[in-house]
Amino acid sequence: MTHKDALIVGAGFSGAVIARTLAEAGQSVTVIDARPHVAGNCYTERDAETDVMIHVYGPHIFHTGDEEVWDYVNRFGVFRRYDHRVKTTSQGAVYLMPVNLHTINQFYGKTFGPAEAAAHIAAQASSDIDEPANFEEQAMKFIGPDLYGAFFKGYTEKQWGCSPRDLPASILKRLPVRFSYNDSYFAHPHQGMPEEGYTAIVAAILDHPGIELRLGTEYEAGMEEGFGHLFWSGPLDGYFGYALGRLGYRTLDFERFTEEGDYQGCAVMNYGDSDVPFTRITEHKHFAPWESHEGSVCYREFSRECGPDDIPYYPIRMVEEKKLLADYVAKAQALEGVTFVGRLGSYRYLDMDVTIREALDCARGHLAAQAAGSPTPAFSVDPL
Repeated sequence: MTHKDALIVGAGFSGAVIARTLAEAGQSVTVIDARPHVAGNCYTERDAETDVMIHVYGPHIFHTGDEEVWDYVNRFGVFRRYDHRVKTTSQGAVYLMPVNLHTINQFYGKTFGPAEAAAHIAAQASSDIDEPANFEEQAMKFIGPDLYGAFFKGYTEKQWGCSPRDLPASILKRLPVRFSYNDSYFAHPHQGMPEEGYTAIVAAILDHPGIELRLGTEYEAGMEEGFGHLFWSGPLDGYFGYALGRLGYRTLDFERFTEEGDYQGCAVMNYGDSDVPFTRITEHKHFAPWESHEGSVCYREFSRECGPDDIPYYPIRMVEEKKLLADYVAKAQALEGVTFVGRLGSYRYLDMDVTIREALDCARGHLAAQAAGSPTPAFSVDPL
């Protein structure tokens, strides 16, 4: 490879946004990806049988309150309004999620107003837990045993493969309970889906004369020679050949099936009962409600421990993983000329808008460091 300013490993949103930012600053970069396509786990494609736009690695819904990020993605494609609404099947009934006033009234067979519902939930909650030590204690303090058992316990056991008592309380703190009839899953002002899918958006970001794209290309040690800097969006532990051990992830298996017409009437149906082996069913034509399709493509999702040959989805980040993460972070910070980015590179669960924000900030920070004659740090955001 001839000399270029940067080698970027990974053609997902992180790599693409960094590449575009550097290219627009006049730099010459090469982006490689082991997969035969761009967009990483956001990859979308038309189903050959039904023409439905499929989210191949599971659904991705774009939502943000970051105005610059919203303007940025709209430079590269048309986003159509899409308000994500989730249903859950539990104990033989279908409910709205996240838990809201309708869910509470349906579950308890009541007609509560907001204040009455809040008082009722407070009465169900455990008052003897001051500082919840785990997910289950947080649920007991937050919503009590009834709603926890119906909507969170079984689903969480399936999703994470362990008892909720072994999970940190912080996971449940992100889940809202609303004492109104608002059933929109996200609260951000900007929510949407790209009209032509995420693959087209990422391809457009990478479409610049300063960017060379090489798909189906595995990174090999020493490949960065001749480049001014390496940006790594692959697994953090993978960069070091898993020398200290593997960081833990959950992965997903997808069971595809097709139907004529409409299978479930919504994009996502969660299954809260522990005796149902899958966590949810997704029906992908509902992610593009402006389109019309006679056929439908659905996927049952099964969560399990991620093996060496599986696609990593959710970082576990429990006690042992955090210890190992700290060791890998120390190794990374001892290097020069390498920056670790994105969900895998920083071992953090990131929404797409946060991924783009961090990639923009990382690339701009790199340009500023170059101008000042100072090194670019191994991480633009502390993974710990």
